Amino acid sequence: MENFSVPTKNEVSENNQAIFNNLEKGLGFVPNLYAYFAKSDTALADYLALQNRKSSLKAKEREVVNLITSQINGCKYCQSAHTVLGKMNGFSDEQVLELRKGTATFDEKLDALVKFTASVVENKGNASQVAKDKFFAAGYTEINMIDVVVIIGDKIISNYIHNLTGFAIDFPLAPEL
Repeated sequence: MENFSVPTKNEVSENNQAIFNNLEKGLGFVPNLYAYFAKSDTALADYLALQNRKSSLKAKEREVVNLITSQINGCKYCQSAHTVLGKMNGFSDEQVLELRKGTATFDEKLDALVKFTASVVENKGNASQVAKDKFFAAGYTEINMIDVVVIIGDKIISNYIHNLTGFAIDFPLAPEL
């Protein structure tokens, strides 16, 4: 079994060291996922640009996409990180668990979003007609659909990196479902 290590600030390029400094200022620490991306001279900046892009979806909606995508892809790191972020964005512990299970009985619009996202991820983009119909009936637009897919793409990148490497999770561990 490979042992994938997370680089320290001294082990990454000057550009990535500057990004580490900004992350430390903004978050208080450099999450292991971001540090791992910094093994590449360009991946961390590219990933952060993708993650921080403007979106037609609110922060809470983005967390819905992040939570269900990470659950389906079996990424414990991202489930853990987005449990914290989901709660920071106003979801309760129970709501986070429900979203990870693929429903949002507490909010009809978010229920359509979580089910649409799950259908997209599970079917590699070939979402069911029912999931698409409910998504649009809930008031989402084609622009929102594009942004959902971009957020799924962002999450697949991080899910796959952690699933391949298994480096330490530096967030409180998400409960098992």
